[in-house]
Amino acid sequence: MRLLIIVLCGLALAFDGYDLVVYGTTIKALREEWGISAAQAGTIGSAALVGMLVGALLVGTLTDRWGRRRTFLFSVAWFSVLMAACALAQDPDTFLVLRFLAGIGLGGLMPTAATLTIEYAAEKHRAFTYAAMQSGYAIGGIMAATLAIPLLPTAGWRVMYLIGAAPLVLVLPLAWRYLPESLEYLVSRGRQDEARQLAARIGVPVPPPSDSARNGVRTLVQRPYLRRTLLFWLASFCGLLLVYGLNTWLPEIMRASGYPLGSALSFLLVFNLGSVAGALLGGRLSDRHGAKPVILGSFALAAICAAALSTNPGQVAIYVLIAVAGYGTIGTMHLINAHVTRSYPAGVRATGIGWALGVGRLGAILGPAVGGLIIDSSLGAGWNFYFFAVVAVLGAAAVAAFPRTREPAGAPA
Repeated sequence: MRLLIIVLCGLALAFDGYDLVVYGTTIKALREEWGISAAQAGTIGSAALVGMLVGALLVGTLTDRWGRRRTFLFSVAWFSVLMAACALAQDPDTFLVLRFLAGIGLGGLMPTAATLTIEYAAEKHRAFTYAAMQSGYAIGGIMAATLAIPLLPTAGWRVMYLIGAAPLVLVLPLAWRYLPESLEYLVSRGRQDEARQLAARIGVPVPPPSDSARNGVRTLVQRPYLRRTLLFWLASFCGLLLVYGLNTWLPEIMRASGYPLGSALSFLLVFNLGSVAGALLGGRLSDRHGAKPVILGSFALAAICAAALSTNPGQVAIYVLIAVAGYGTIGTMHLINAHVTRSYPAGVRATGIGWALGVGRLGAILGPAVGGLIIDSSLGAGWNFYFFAVVAVLGAAAVAAFPRTREPAGAPA
């Protein structure tokens, strides 16, 4: 049963990752059809991220009140319908609004899936289990990059967004049938009999009650959590800026460097493949040695790789650097999310990760927008790599300041 919960969360996040990458694969086609500039394309790219910010803050807070199962189902249905609607857009303004609305559902999905995974993962392997579940995110990105290579030239950009509605038939029915409610939520609502029955069926202990959910966001900004909350927010800001900035503009940056479209999209594929392998390794190392040094090292790798890519090394070196950068960006965010979710009391886990991701979405919004401005400027697309390297250094500084934390009481074993 535990494995099924993790698989369902990972499958849903695969389409979150698909949405992350699909816009980057279709930018060229959208610009050609609607005649928009790179800066305008960056603004449209940021629209979904604004929606994700709203969804993460709103749903990430309310899921501890609504229930995590109900929130998960609603988020999947919402973003799937809106992805299909994006395929029908006839102008950039309508497309922007639909991307914003889809982002609300996507923003609500991540904290809910993260909380359920950490809750039901085996204690000794939580970081690795979380990284494995989050690999669905990168697998979705790989799927988008892979499908774009044959489909964009033949079927056009709209079919790419229709594929993004697949969770309506692939995920939602399975989750409706098999995904259980959170034990922590049941206990916090006094539904002890339901919690005991579910715990016996899954084979896990009933978590102790926690009254922290009553305080919600206030718990995050009070002692002893205020310092870690602010640092988590800064690290998430930097991490998501790197993830969305590179996934949005990497194909265009490589095309500006002289590579054809197919080759440029293959770099995006390698970027996401690198994140899967790196995140699994990073999760295993975090379980053994603690999250802080591993996250610090992954941010450092992102900075080094971004700086090295700005020098335009040989093609083999570029593939290696992009693969490692995939781990240093997407993989880093997986590790940060797992650490954040484990660092708050059970009653506010979803609130904690929701707000970290919500504030982090400001970086996700900034990444595509700044990338578009740099590409449109006289600086040249390669200057994006300098910008990303600086952001990675800032993220590493935030992680270096993380306090040493123990998992709060109330965590399920």
